[in-house]
Amino acid sequence: MSFAKLRPMTLSNPTATPDWTCPFCSLLCENFHPAPGGAAPIDGSDCPRALAALAAHTRPGPGPGALIDGQPASIDAALDEAARRLAGWRQPLFGGLGTDITGARALYRLAARTQAICDHADGATLMQGVRAVQDRGQYIATIAEVRVRAELIVCVGTPAVARYPEFFRRIGLGEAGSPCRELVFVGVAPPEGLPAGVAVRTLAGSGDLAEDVRQLAARVDRQRLPAPDGGLAALAQRLLDSPYAVLVWEAAPLGPEAALVIEALNRIVGTLNRKTRAATFGLGGSDGAFSVNQTFTWLSGLPLRTRVSAAGLQHEPRCFDTARLLADGSVDGLLWISSFSVDRLPPPAAVPRIVLGPPGMRAALQGAGEGVFLPVATPGLNAGGHLFRTDGPVVLQVVPLRDDGLPGVADVLARLGERLGATP
Repeated sequence: MSFAKLRPMTLSNPTATPDWTCPFCSLLCENFHPAPGGAAPIDGSDCPRALAALAAHTRPGPGPGALIDGQPASIDAALDEAARRLAGWRQPLFGGLGTDITGARALYRLAARTQAICDHADGATLMQGVRAVQDRGQYIATIAEVRVRAELIVCVGTPAVARYPEFFRRIGLGEAGSPCRELVFVGVAPPEGLPAGVAVRTLAGSGDLAEDVRQLAARVDRQRLPAPDGGLAALAQRLLDSPYAVLVWEAAPLGPEAALVIEALNRIVGTLNRKTRAATFGLGGSDGAFSVNQTFTWLSGLPLRTRVSAAGLQHEPRCFDTARLLADGSVDGLLWISSFSVDRLPPPAAVPRIVLGPPGMRAALQGAGEGVFLPVATPGLNAGGHLFRTDGPVVLQVVPLRDDGLPGVADVLARLGERLGATP
């Protein structure tokens, strides 16, 4: 496992597009320079995630690209049919939710009108972090803070760059003037290709990461525990001695009880901040997950996995899980939105569906039977927009690389809403 090569961000190709912000993971890396029209390669990075996404988003071919039950249809006909079907659903589920802030605002309005349940494609991992924050709160650091202040970085249960290849470059690891002197991996092997000049340690632990983190929290709190501890006491003392430590976590590899591990990490940081400085840094929120969740929270006061109805708001982080709702037959229709990823198809289910996705998704859906497909633009590729970065409060603008003439998610949802008013 290796991360994207660390290279200076110089524009070697004078015909490349300048100053692009990549939307294909929640790091939202800036100053990339794709070839004109959004093709690979990218001057400034060889990030495999960005390159794969650009390769998947080919330009749409001739024709409208919409489908009704697997058959080509005009955009207006597909919108009419989607509105007719949506109007007949008694309990819709809005899933996927791969969109930007503007799309999320339109999504919330349509959800309130149809009394839909809303859950992101990564809702299972997203809710782990949300639950931990609801229970205890957290201290977080931005990318800039980690880059200029973090002297010790501890990656807990994640190599960090498996899903976020540019992470170590973004925090300046190994660069001249970087404050980071030590990088520790707990419960996971370090990736290949780490830069020289940074001490790298691996703490295998007991094999039970959740227990190891609880033990570490106790030792940071200076509780007496029996030895041996597999190096946890030494790590606890190193954290206590560090002027600025950052604990990096990622919910996906932590398993179904990730919230307990995240809560323990938050507790460690809270204890450290009594006498020194520490923070957590959660990797996640790609495909619009953080953008939609933050938008729903400020509009309603509640995060995703909430039902917006005439009777009020119902937030059920366990019950309103997409897989569970579809398996139990608790919903009678699925509106699936995935504007960033061609590959994030709706899960197999017996319920009818409406899909909003990039044109590259069309081929996979053409033979999939009942359903309506509407092509939409991707923020940061062929549409503008705004997205929340993985480090919480930071919002960045993404600009299009090209114009394919496709509507954005917000426009399609607004047109659906207009048609609902005329649907008998």
